[in-house]
Amino acid sequence: MTLASLDLDEDIDGFFSGPAMTHDLAVAGSDGDHLAVSRSDPSSPSSDHPPAWSAWLAPAGMHGSLSVALVSRGGRLVGFLILLSKSKLPSSRATRHRLAALAPALALAIDPMPSLLAIARVVRGVTAATVLRADGLTEALPGLDGDLLLAAGSPVKVIACRRLSDGLPYSSFLWPLSGVLTPDGYARITVVAAPEDVPPALIGMALVSPAPDLHGLTPRELEVLGLVIDGCSNQEIAGTLVVAPRTVAAHIEHLFIKLDVSTRTAAAVRAEREGLYVPAVAGSADDEPSCGEREN
Repeated sequence: MTLASLDLDEDIDGFFSGPAMTHDLAVAGSDGDHLAVSRSDPSSPSSDHPPAWSAWLAPAGMHGSLSVALVSRGGRLVGFLILLSKSKLPSSRATRHRLAALAPALALAIDPMPSLLAIARVVRGVTAATVLRADGLTEALPGLDGDLLLAAGSPVKVIACRRLSDGLPYSSFLWPLSGVLTPDGYARITVVAAPEDVPPALIGMALVSPAPDLHGLTPRELEVLGLVIDGCSNQEIAGTLVVAPRTVAAHIEHLFIKLDVSTRTAAAVRAEREGLYVPAVAGSADDEPSCGEREN
């Protein structure tokens, strides 16, 4: 996406925001960490007009270009700075040095990861994170290692995407770290929508942190509590868990005592506020649409 341009018409701006320009920059070698590259350089592999250049820039009188990669402090490519010229002659070395000196400041200004990392650090005890994209893919958040819970295709990622697609700016839930009876306990998953100042391709983050105080709730009681939050009746909970309705009633009575509440609504509100919700995942996560598919 073009963040800013000067003296370019709408058609050329559109060209710069498209895949053809990305390809041309790669062909020219502009995506490396070095001084600005000119397509007029004798060593440039793009000395002949590529089709995209001939279609958009040459008709506008642009025959030369100078491009420099915008590389973040972590070494990630975050964009390009491009200077177009009517001259076919290579740009001076002084001009190239000026652009190279400007590039780090521009890279820092447009890199969305520092602001996302600052938001992630607000979550107490966060140990891992991943950035969720609208196309269903993910990106690492520099400074916070990934976690298998957040791997591509994991049910945690599916649920996080669904919550963002539902328009929730912030939510959290518990996820078991192991199988039956969760002997290894739970992790808390926090889902945060991306702020408005980051590219729209990045829709939010999923963060891993230690579980909060569970108030002595057993794994089965947490499972029942999750279904209560989902609005299920005792009969529906019994059918889901394949137990008798009186067993469900006993579990609900116990969790009322442990949460110090007297109604299902109060239990749901307190559980949501304290991050005690364990989502019921039915079927395979592979059947769930990705973030992008949900948005479309």
